[in-house]
Amino acid sequence: DGKYLEKIGTYNPNTNPATIELNLDSAVKWLHNGAQPTDTAKAILSYKGALLKHHLDGGIRKGALTQEQADAKLAAWLDAKAGKVDAKKEGLTKAQADAKTKALKAEKEVNAKRLASAAQADAIAAATPAVEEEVEEAPVAEVEAATEEVTEAPVADDSSASEQAEQTPEA
Repeated sequence: DGKYLEKIGTYNPNTNPATIELNLDSAVKWLHNGAQPTDTAKAILSYKGALLKHHLDGGIRKGALTQEQADAKLAAWLDAKAGKVDAKKEGLTKAQADAKTKALKAEKEVNAKRLASAAQADAIAAATPAVEEEVEEAPVAEVEAATEEVTEAPVADDSSASEQAEQTPEA
């Protein structure tokens, strides 16, 4: 009926791997009482070992196992599961560290290229002022010569303009 009965744990899928906190004894008690978990809840209970403990308790009731044997099997399974989870966490940590070192290496390459281009620009800027001084001196002499020519040229233009002005009224 979807009513809240008892909180036996929490699940946080936002972490990697997902964080699951489960009261194992309470979960097994509910399974003994006939609780039917949903598919998702069943997967979580299986992941944490509640279904295995419920299965082993059934073997104890039937006399196939002793309590010590069941506890040993459960402990061995939980240790193996914890080893797998730890290996995954280490793999994720290593992958994160590798990604970080790659990013730092790429950033160092970009910075080296920037420094090289800045040094090249500085070298060009240092060489350019000497060339500009020589270029500036040469146009000054040419400008003086051009000024003299321009002064003479308008005189010729004025005479041709006056000739055109005289021809226009005749037409």
